[in-house]
Amino acid sequence: MLTTLQTSYTDTRSGDLAWRLGGDPLPALAVRDLSLDGPAGSPGGLAGATLQLRLLGASHQVVLAAGPGDCLETVACLPGRQVPLPARVAEQVAGWEYEFAARIEALPPHTFAARAQELLALVEEHPRGLAGIFPGDPCAFTALVAQCEERRVLWRTWHAYPQEGRLVCTRSSLVLRGTEAGGPPVPGGDRPADG
Repeated sequence: MLTTLQTSYTDTRSGDLAWRLGGDPLPALAVRDLSLDGPAGSPGGLAGATLQLRLLGASHQVVLAAGPGDCLETVACLPGRQVPLPARVAEQVAGWEYEFAARIEALPPHTFAARAQELLALVEEHPRGLAGIFPGDPCAFTALVAQCEERRVLWRTWHAYPQEGRLVCTRSSLVLRGTEAGGPPVPGGDRPADG
């Protein structure tokens, strides 16, 4: 799902992004609600779970509501928060093992534009994707895609800063405690998947 965000594009920087786990949902410019139903009756499965992808004026939130416990991740330019975006985090949240990783791609302008269009096309066609383009620059966007397995929920995000030629890429996962965290990687690794 691709949308144009109804807000003015502010000249934020990739270095302004901060990460937070927990807290409350912030006002969103676009929201996509997803059902993550796992196999009914499987102990600790994701039956009845929902995942909400939220685009903010200054980035994203992901909200998981599931039987083992809820989780809310924020990656955004948060007022009064000067902690830089961490490269890696691993924490226990309710009944989950949570992992987060972030990296920044620095790209020349022509490569940045091509990468932006590649990612936007991927998310637009993805059954569990949401992307918002900021008015005034087709390469200024925030995008998210989610994936669900029986006992694991994964999502990836991209935050584009064309004025800097930087793309902030994150990936997160929640695995039910007591299950193996192994299994197939998120499609595409550090590159977008074909579908």
